[in-house]
Amino acid sequence: MSRAAATVTKAMFHGLSRLGRLHPKARPSRHGVTVDTDLAYGPDPAHRLDLYRPRRPGPWPVVFYVHGGGFHMLSKDTHWLMGLAFARAGYLVVNISYRLAPTHRYPAAIEDTCRAWLETLAKLPAWGGDPTRIAVAGESAGGNLITALTLATCQPRPEPFARAVYDAGVVPRAALPFCALLEVSRPERFGARRPLPGWIQGMVARVSTSYLGDAPTGEHRDLADPLVVLEGGAALARPLPPWFAPVGTADPILDDTRRLEKALAARGVPCEARYYPGGVHAFHAFVWQAQARQCWRDALAFLARHLR
Repeated sequence: MSRAAATVTKAMFHGLSRLGRLHPKARPSRHGVTVDTDLAYGPDPAHRLDLYRPRRPGPWPVVFYVHGGGFHMLSKDTHWLMGLAFARAGYLVVNISYRLAPTHRYPAAIEDTCRAWLETLAKLPAWGGDPTRIAVAGESAGGNLITALTLATCQPRPEPFARAVYDAGVVPRAALPFCALLEVSRPERFGARRPLPGWIQGMVARVSTSYLGDAPTGEHRDLADPLVVLEGGAALARPLPPWFAPVGTADPILDDTRRLEKALAARGVPCEARYYPGGVHAFHAFVWQAQARQCWRDALAFLARHLR
């Protein structure tokens, strides 16, 4: 049942993405946004990013966006709306794809995210971005990846790809994990506090097995569970940035955002966790709904406070 549900979910997102592009308001030119597509940031065909440039003159503040999809589906192309939404508000948007599970298991996705981050830092002056004003954002699995990336900017780690990020010396000014899945290795926890339909529990379990496979336990798998690292309390070499963490109250993985809020509070890190009544997983993508529009207003207001 979980495999069938995942197939339906993938088809739904691809269908909505294609249909949405047909709407006149989806044309970047209507909003003064230009888009450069399929820029390579590495040797693999999946190592591609799209660059959204806003109308007004640069240098622009930057949003580095990482898509969700349970680490095994979707891409920057399905998430064009995120690029357009931030760019029309005045941000240079770097919207990346990465290698997907199960063909490419952990740490491929976070390794690619780190690679794309380093490429972004190197290219920002040429792209017109302001390297002193960068935020990271992503939803679901993408929220996991930008949380792990942010940790890597703040603490030297044993993984070579993470250590390269730390050595680059740039910490994002803000982090925005939307409805994030922040601990991949224990999917059974979501049914412990409140019963979940079997198909949802199955989908979450499949995300874990698809992404992690036989990855060894221990510190070299820490970045699959960045929430656990934050909860561990170990001191970081650099301060974490402020966070904006929105989630719907009907989201089955809601508890990870609650735990994130507590973990950051324990570290004295500013975190605006927002809980939107009745919002389902990734509700902010349904921009015709009032709750989604409010979430975007809140997210953009947060960015304006920290990047402008």
